[in-house]
Amino acid sequence: MARILIFGGHGRVALLLEPLLVAQGHTVTAVVRNRAHEAEVAATGAQPLVADVEKLDLDQLSNIVAGNDVVVWSAGAGGGDPARTYAVDRDAAIRSMEAALAAEVLRYVMVSWIGSRADHGVDRGDSFFPYADAKWAADAHLAASGLDWTILAPGTLTLDPPTGRIAIDPVGSGAVPRADVAEVIAATIADDSTIARTIRFGGGDEVIGHALAG
Repeated sequence: MARILIFGGHGRVALLLEPLLVAQGHTVTAVVRNRAHEAEVAATGAQPLVADVEKLDLDQLSNIVAGNDVVVWSAGAGGGDPARTYAVDRDAAIRSMEAALAAEVLRYVMVSWIGSRADHGVDRGDSFFPYADAKWAADAHLAASGLDWTILAPGTLTLDPPTGRIAIDPVGSGAVPRADVAEVIAATIADDSTIARTIRFGGGDEVIGHALAG
């Protein structure tokens, strides 16, 4: 069993992921920015840790990461302010990768989005551009980092019930329930064949474990 650290521990996907990992016997620490979210995270069986990743320097992040076996980045600024989007989705994410290297915690799973590519096609004048640009920069840094990385890139997230099935490289928006994304993250952690892969997926007909195995 592993010690797993989740950045963005109060996000909708993370709150679904945490009880899955706890049920598998893992020790889960969930980093949250707001102390008011501690109880909800604790109810999943994870241990909440209050820290603002936007403000932590490399040494502080390294101290948080140290002693874990796996880092999951599921944090984000949530759109809106472009400066904060870059500060969290790009800069803090990259610092967390550097912290993982410094702490010798090599397994790192990034929750990205299906369109995260150098040629993502989002116009600079579009309000979505800072997010697209920041996520691509973070993903590119991770792929070159030397960590045992996996980039998970789901399509449009929904609140539909889980299906346990996905499609790799789907056509269109790749809409997928958040609960299935949580299942994909858990399955990725358990499957070393996902290391050094970017996995773009959406809702589909293939059982998650089989789909990830390729």
